[in-house]
Amino acid sequence: MSGAVVLLVLFAAALHAGWNALVKAGPDKLLGSALVAGGAGLLAALALPFLALPAPASWPWMLGSACCHLAYYRLLAAAYAHGDMSHAYPLMRGSAPLLVALVSAALVGEVLGARQYGAIALICAGVLAMSLWRGAGAAPPSRRATLFALLNAAVIACYTLIDGIGVRLSGAPVAYTLWLFALSACVLLVALAGRRHALRAYARAYWKTGLLGGFVSMASYGLALWAMTAAPVAVIAALRETSILFAALIARVFLRERLGVGRLCAVGLIAGGAVAMRFA
Repeated sequence: MSGAVVLLVLFAAALHAGWNALVKAGPDKLLGSALVAGGAGLLAALALPFLALPAPASWPWMLGSACCHLAYYRLLAAAYAHGDMSHAYPLMRGSAPLLVALVSAALVGEVLGARQYGAIALICAGVLAMSLWRGAGAAPPSRRATLFALLNAAVIACYTLIDGIGVRLSGAPVAYTLWLFALSACVLLVALAGRRHALRAYARAYWKTGLLGGFVSMASYGLALWAMTAAPVAVIAALRETSILFAALIARVFLRERLGVGRLCAVGLIAGGAVAMRFA
Protein backbone atom coordinates (compact mmCIF):
# COMPACT_ATOMS: atom_id res chain seq x y z
CA MET A 1 0.00 0.00 0.00
CA SER A 2 1.52 3.31 -1.09
CA GLY A 3 2.22 6.20 1.25
CA ALA A 4 -0.27 8.36 -0.65
CA VAL A 5 -3.09 5.90 0.03
CA VAL A 6 -2.14 5.77 3.72
CA LEU A 7 -2.19 9.57 3.99
CA LEU A 8 -5.57 9.80 2.25
CA VAL A 9 -7.08 7.21 4.59
CA LEU A 10 -5.66 9.02 7.63
CA PHE A 11 -7.15 12.27 6.35
CA ALA A 12 -10.49 10.49 5.88
CA ALA A 13 -10.20 9.24 9.46
CA ALA A 14 -9.76 12.79 10.77
CA LEU A 15 -12.79 13.96 8.80
CA HIS A 16 -14.88 11.09 10.18
CA ALA A 17 -14.05 11.98 13.78
CA GLY A 18 -14.96 15.59 13.02
CA TRP A 19 -18.50 14.97 11.83
CA ASN A 20 -19.15 12.55 14.69
CA ALA A 21 -18.19 15.32 17.11
CA LEU A 22 -20.73 17.62 15.44
CA VAL A 23 -23.47 15.03 16.07
CA LYS A 24 -22.36 14.42 19.65
CA ALA A 25 -22.29 18.15 20.45
CA GLY A 26 -25.88 18.71 19.27
CA PRO A 27 -28.92 18.57 21.57
CA ASP A 28 -30.70 15.77 19.64
CA LYS A 29 -28.39 13.00 18.42
CA LEU A 30 -30.85 11.31 16.06
CA LEU A 31 -31.99 14.54 14.42
CA GLY A 32 -28.35 15.63 14.24
CA SER A 33 -27.45 12.38 12.47
CA ALA A 34 -30.38 12.85 10.08
CA LEU A 35 -29.29 16.41 9.39
CA VAL A 36 -25.75 15.33 8.52
CA ALA A 37 -27.09 12.53 6.29
CA GLY A 38 -29.51 14.98 4.66
CA GLY A 39 -26.76 17.53 4.08
CA ALA A 40 -24.58 14.89 2.44
CA GLY A 41 -27.49 13.69 0.32
CA LEU A 42 -28.28 17.24 -0.83
CA LEU A 43 -24.69 17.98 -1.80
CA ALA A 44 -24.45 14.63 -3.57
CA ALA A 45 -27.66 15.26 -5.52
CA LEU A 46 -26.28 18.56 -6.83
CA ALA A 47 -23.32 16.76 -8.40
CA LEU A 48 -25.09 13.65 -9.71
CA PRO A 49 -26.34 15.18 -13.01
CA PHE A 50 -22.72 15.69 -14.06
CA LEU A 51 -21.66 12.08 -13.50
CA ALA A 52 -22.30 8.85 -15.36
CA LEU A 53 -24.28 6.16 -13.58
CA PRO A 54 -22.35 3.43 -11.76
CA ALA A 55 -22.44 0.02 -13.43
CA PRO A 56 -25.82 -1.76 -12.89
CA ALA A 57 -24.08 -4.62 -11.09
CA SER A 58 -23.30 -2.29 -8.18
CA TRP A 59 -26.86 -1.08 -7.58
CA PRO A 60 -28.07 -4.00 -5.40
CA TRP A 61 -25.01 -3.50 -3.19
CA MET A 62 -25.72 0.22 -2.99
CA LEU A 63 -29.30 -0.41 -1.87
CA GLY A 64 -28.11 -2.89 0.76
CA SER A 65 -25.59 -0.37 2.03
CA ALA A 66 -28.23 2.37 2.25
CA CYS A 67 -30.38 0.11 4.44
CA CYS A 68 -27.36 -0.60 6.65
CA HIS A 69 -26.71 3.13 6.96
CA LEU A 70 -30.24 3.62 8.28
CA ALA A 71 -29.42 1.25 11.14
CA TYR A 72 -26.02 2.89 11.52
CA TYR A 73 -27.36 6.40 12.07
CA ARG A 74 -29.98 5.20 14.55
CA LEU A 75 -27.47 3.21 16.59
CA LEU A 76 -24.94 6.03 16.43
CA ALA A 77 -27.48 8.44 17.89
CA ALA A 78 -28.45 5.97 20.60
CA ALA A 79 -24.84 5.33 21.61
CA TYR A 80 -24.07 9.06 21.86
CA ALA A 81 -27.28 9.72 23.77
CA HIS A 82 -26.23 7.28 26.51
CA GLY A 83 -22.45 7.66 26.70
CA ASP A 84 -19.35 9.74 26.03
CA MET A 85 -17.90 9.99 22.55
CA SER A 86 -14.53 8.84 23.95
CA HIS A 87 -16.22 5.59 25.04
CA ALA A 88 -18.74 4.84 22.28
CA TYR A 89 -16.73 5.97 19.24
CA PRO A 90 -13.69 3.72 19.75
CA LEU A 91 -15.85 0.75 20.63
CA MET A 92 -17.86 1.15 17.43
CA ARG A 93 -14.90 1.79 15.20
CA GLY A 94 -12.47 -0.62 16.87
CA SER A 95 -14.60 -3.74 16.73
CA ALA A 96 -15.67 -3.33 13.10
CA PRO A 97 -12.32 -3.84 11.30
CA LEU A 98 -11.67 -7.01 13.26
CA LEU A 99 -15.00 -8.39 12.02
CA VAL A 100 -14.16 -7.29 8.47
CA ALA A 101 -10.76 -8.99 8.63
CA LEU A 102 -12.29 -12.23 9.88
CA VAL A 103 -14.80 -12.58 7.04
CA SER A 104 -13.19 -10.71 4.13
CA ALA A 105 -11.31 -13.80 2.91
CA ALA A 106 -14.56 -15.72 2.50
CA LEU A 107 -16.71 -12.88 1.14
CA VAL A 108 -14.26 -10.74 -0.85
CA GLY A 109 -11.55 -13.29 -1.58
CA GLU A 110 -8.78 -11.26 0.07
CA VAL A 111 -6.20 -13.23 2.05
CA LEU A 112 -4.07 -11.10 4.37
CA GLY A 113 -0.57 -11.85 5.54
CA ALA A 114 0.53 -12.45 9.11
CA ARG A 115 1.98 -8.92 9.44
CA GLN A 116 -1.24 -7.35 8.21
CA TYR A 117 -3.25 -9.36 10.73
CA GLY A 118 -0.78 -8.28 13.40
CA ALA A 119 -1.20 -4.61 12.51
CA ILE A 120 -5.00 -4.99 12.54
CA ALA A 121 -4.79 -6.65 15.95
CA LEU A 122 -2.70 -3.75 17.32
CA ILE A 123 -5.18 -1.16 16.09
CA CYS A 124 -8.18 -3.09 17.42
CA ALA A 125 -6.51 -3.76 20.78
CA GLY A 126 -5.68 -0.10 21.21
CA VAL A 127 -9.14 1.06 20.25
CA LEU A 128 -10.90 -1.40 22.53
CA ALA A 129 -8.53 -0.66 25.42
CA MET A 130 -9.24 3.04 25.03
CA SER A 131 -12.97 2.41 25.14
CA LEU A 132 -13.00 0.03 28.09
CA TRP A 133 -10.37 1.68 30.28
CA ARG A 134 -11.71 3.13 33.51
CA GLY A 135 -9.45 5.15 35.79
CA ALA A 136 -9.59 5.13 39.58
CA GLY A 137 -12.77 6.72 40.88
CA ALA A 138 -14.31 7.04 37.42
CA ALA A 139 -17.89 5.95 36.81
CA PRO A 140 -18.30 2.72 34.82
CA PRO A 141 -19.22 3.09 31.14
CA SER A 142 -22.91 3.06 30.31
CA ARG A 143 -24.10 -0.46 29.50
CA ARG A 144 -26.59 0.89 26.99
CA ALA A 145 -23.90 2.93 25.24
CA THR A 146 -21.68 -0.16 25.12
CA LEU A 147 -24.49 -2.33 23.71
CA PHE A 148 -25.47 0.20 21.04
CA ALA A 149 -21.81 0.71 20.11
CA LEU A 150 -21.17 -3.02 19.70
CA LEU A 151 -24.34 -3.48 17.64
CA ASN A 152 -23.22 -0.60 15.45
CA ALA A 153 -19.80 -2.20 15.00
CA ALA A 154 -21.54 -5.16 13.35
CA VAL A 155 -23.48 -2.77 11.10
CA ILE A 156 -20.28 -0.91 10.18
CA ALA A 157 -18.61 -4.21 9.28
CA CYS A 158 -21.61 -5.11 7.09
CA TYR A 159 -21.70 -1.90 5.08
CA THR A 160 -17.90 -1.83 4.78
CA LEU A 161 -17.90 -5.24 3.12
CA ILE A 162 -20.95 -4.41 1.01
CA ASP A 163 -19.42 -1.18 -0.24
CA GLY A 164 -16.01 -2.78 -0.75
CA ILE A 165 -17.69 -5.10 -3.26
CA GLY A 166 -20.09 -2.51 -4.69
CA VAL A 167 -17.52 0.19 -5.37
CA ARG A 168 -15.34 -2.26 -7.28
CA LEU A 169 -18.29 -3.39 -9.40
CA SER A 170 -19.37 0.20 -10.06
CA GLY A 171 -16.42 1.19 -12.24
CA ALA A 172 -16.93 4.72 -10.90
CA PRO A 173 -16.01 5.22 -7.22
CA VAL A 174 -17.05 8.88 -7.13
CA ALA A 175 -20.46 8.27 -8.70
CA TYR A 176 -21.05 5.25 -6.44
CA THR A 177 -20.25 7.32 -3.35
CA LEU A 178 -22.55 10.19 -4.31
CA TRP A 179 -25.45 7.93 -5.23
CA LEU A 180 -24.97 6.04 -1.97
CA PHE A 181 -25.21 9.21 0.10
CA ALA A 182 -28.23 10.46 -1.81
CA LEU A 183 -30.01 7.12 -1.44
CA SER A 184 -29.05 6.79 2.26
CA ALA A 185 -30.43 10.26 2.98
CA CYS A 186 -33.73 9.40 1.30
CA VAL A 187 -34.07 6.14 3.26
CA LEU A 188 -33.31 7.87 6.57
CA LEU A 189 -35.63 10.82 5.96
CA VAL A 190 -38.49 8.47 5.01
CA ALA A 191 -37.87 6.48 8.20
CA LEU A 192 -38.11 9.70 10.24
CA ALA A 193 -41.29 10.93 8.54
CA GLY A 194 -43.09 10.79 11.88
CA ARG A 195 -40.71 13.43 13.25
CA ARG A 196 -40.68 15.64 10.17
CA HIS A 197 -41.87 18.75 12.03
CA ALA A 198 -39.16 18.38 14.67
CA LEU A 199 -36.60 17.74 11.93
CA ARG A 200 -37.61 20.91 10.06
CA ALA A 201 -37.26 22.98 13.21
CA TYR A 202 -33.90 21.38 13.96
CA ALA A 203 -32.73 22.02 10.39
CA ARG A 204 -33.67 25.71 10.61
CA ALA A 205 -31.58 26.05 13.76
CA TYR A 206 -28.62 23.90 12.71
CA TRP A 207 -28.57 23.97 8.91
CA LYS A 208 -24.93 25.06 8.82
CA THR A 209 -23.97 22.06 10.92
CA GLY A 210 -25.92 19.81 8.56
CA LEU A 211 -24.18 21.09 5.44
CA LEU A 212 -20.71 21.08 7.02
CA GLY A 213 -21.21 17.65 8.58
CA GLY A 214 -22.68 16.31 5.36
CA PHE A 215 -19.75 17.51 3.26
CA VAL A 216 -17.20 16.15 5.74
CA SER A 217 -19.04 12.83 6.04
CA MET A 218 -19.23 12.41 2.27
CA ALA A 219 -15.57 13.34 1.76
CA SER A 220 -14.46 10.96 4.51
CA TYR A 221 -16.29 7.92 3.22
CA GLY A 222 -15.61 8.75 -0.42
CA LEU A 223 -11.85 8.73 0.20
CA ALA A 224 -12.15 5.42 2.06
CA LEU A 225 -14.15 3.82 -0.76
CA TRP A 226 -11.63 4.99 -3.34
CA ALA A 227 -8.84 3.50 -1.22
CA MET A 228 -10.69 0.16 -1.22
CA THR A 229 -10.17 0.02 -4.98
CA ALA A 230 -6.41 0.27 -4.47
CA ALA A 231 -5.85 -1.87 -1.35
CA PRO A 232 -7.53 -4.76 0.55
CA VAL A 233 -10.83 -3.85 2.20
CA ALA A 234 -9.79 -5.23 5.60
CA VAL A 235 -6.57 -3.19 5.59
CA ILE A 236 -8.38 0.06 4.73
CA ALA A 237 -11.08 -0.67 7.32
CA ALA A 238 -8.46 -1.10 10.04
CA LEU A 239 -6.34 1.89 9.04
CA ARG A 240 -9.42 4.11 8.86
CA GLU A 241 -10.14 3.40 12.50
CA THR A 242 -7.14 5.48 13.48
CA SER A 243 -9.86 8.13 13.49
CA ILE A 244 -10.01 7.33 17.21
CA LEU A 245 -6.80 9.32 17.62
CA PHE A 246 -8.52 12.39 16.26
CA ALA A 247 -11.73 11.60 18.13
CA ALA A 248 -9.80 11.42 21.41
CA LEU A 249 -8.28 14.85 20.79
CA ILE A 250 -11.65 16.36 19.86
CA ALA A 251 -13.38 14.77 22.87
CA ARG A 252 -10.74 16.16 25.22
CA VAL A 253 -10.36 19.66 23.78
CA PHE A 254 -13.83 20.52 22.53
CA LEU A 255 -16.21 18.19 24.42
CA ARG A 256 -14.25 18.37 27.72
CA GLU A 257 -14.22 14.61 28.24
CA ARG A 258 -11.51 13.13 30.49
CA LEU A 259 -8.71 10.99 29.04
CA GLY A 260 -6.64 9.06 31.59
CA VAL A 261 -3.18 7.53 31.30
CA GLY A 262 -4.66 4.19 30.26
CA ARG A 263 -6.44 5.68 27.28
CA LEU A 264 -3.32 7.59 26.26
CA CYS A 265 -1.39 4.29 26.29
CA ALA A 266 -4.11 2.84 24.08
CA VAL A 267 -3.51 5.70 21.65
CA GLY A 268 0.08 4.50 21.40
CA LEU A 269 -1.12 1.03 20.41
CA ILE A 270 -3.29 2.51 17.68
CA ALA A 271 -0.47 4.67 16.34
CA GLY A 272 1.85 1.65 16.35
CA GLY A 273 -0.70 -0.37 14.45
CA ALA A 274 -1.06 2.37 11.83
CA VAL A 275 2.70 2.46 11.30
CA ALA A 276 2.84 -1.35 11.13
CA MET A 277 0.04 -1.33 8.56
CA ARG A 278 2.07 0.99 6.35
CA PHE A 279 4.99 -1.45 6.23
CA ALA A 280 3.02 -4.74 6.34
